[in-house]
Amino acid sequence: MAPIPTPQAEPQDSPDGYVGLDAEQAEGRARERGWSTVRALPPGAIITMEYRVGRLNFEVRDGRVVRAWKG
Repeated sequence: MAPIPTPQAEPQDSPDGYVGLDAEQAEGRARERGWSTVRALPPGAIITMEYRVGRLNFEVRDGRVVRAWKG
């Protein structure tokens, strides 16, 4: 039987620090801080609810991050 893979550690970074930033600036900062996937979504977007380690989600309105969360 194959071993169970060990999940990658998430960056020690608070999503709250991205709220209010320009979306492009926020994405660049997130990648610099080690997030493997950064996803920008419009308000009210329909998304799946699976949790992905290392993914940071942004809700973007008028080019600014209005909400950010892990997974």
